Amino acid sequence: MAEGEVPADALTVGVDVGGTKIAAGVVDGTGKLLQHTRRETPAQDTRGVLSGIADAVRELAATHDIAAVGIGAAGFVDAARSTVMFAPNLAWRDENLRASLTAQLDLPVVVENDANAAAWAESRFGAGRDHDDLAAITIGTGVGGGLVVGGRLLRGGFGVASEIGHITMVPYGRRCGCGLQGCWEQYGSGRALVTEAREIARHSPAFAAGLLADAGGDPDGISGEMVTAAAQRGDVGALHCFDEIGRWIGLGLAQLAAVLDPSLFVIGGGVSTAGEVLRSRVEDTFRGHLTGRGHRPVAEVRLAELGWEAGMVGAADLARTHRDTAVSGRAS
Repeated sequence: MAEGEVPADALTVGVDVGGTKIAAGVVDGTGKLLQHTRRETPAQDTRGVLSGIADAVRELAATHDIAAVGIGAAGFVDAARSTVMFAPNLAWRDENLRASLTAQLDLPVVVENDANAAAWAESRFGAGRDHDDLAAITIGTGVGGGLVVGGRLLRGGFGVASEIGHITMVPYGRRCGCGLQGCWEQYGSGRALVTEAREIARHSPAFAAGLLADAGGDPDGISGEMVTAAAQRGDVGALHCFDEIGRWIGLGLAQLAAVLDPSLFVIGGGVSTAGEVLRSRVEDTFRGHLTGRGHRPVAEVRLAELGWEAGMVGAADLARTHRDTAVSGRAS
């Protein structure tokens, strides 16, 4: 076995680091989550985040023999899978997580983008385990994604491929948190779903009567969970909101298919809990806008299977298999 290589049957820890929570879990070689823990994320305290990660790993290592640690971080991770160059919801700027955490934990550490980690988990153990070429789309507050090509993660020349939520869908459209305008996530995300619902409630209250009743009459009280629940019970206003974001997501998938030609799209993230209410609308628009439709194979559109575990499972598996799972123009 080469130096630094992790045995296929070893236990590894996957850590999913977001703007509000640090979730860590022990994962075996079959993708099974054996134990997990969580901490709050002190988002503006970089040392505090590192301490929280290390503390969570130590808790798990106290009862399991851990061979390596994978970190799924919400941000731009360099090609060497060591440094978070930029994180929109954390204070990390050129933060070498690998060096810091390896020194604290005395374990091998691999750092990966969180959406990439989730995509890898779905490709290995979830909805995409029978496909070598897939695009996993995470529909939450924003739109994230991960691409698996030929059974390997596509990371790009600098490590920051798959930032698909920032594809321009509407030139000079809605302002995005990334600093640009008209990004996909401004139209096809959980935030967009809520924005649409509140706008309907303000301007067409009769059409949104059910949603307004759920929110106590206050349009600003309408949440994504309320819209999803109302749509699942057949509320007309809520279904209209899913019509809208389903169209935007489907349009985005058609653009990705024109460039990448995956055999499968996997839809995950918090908004995917709407199930077929979302998936069917996405697929209808995707099929209707696919270039060369009627004369080419059409990718399947499936719902993700691993839910909240995906980030931890994917990061842990990448820590186990990191030497041969990434397609990148700059070798680590």
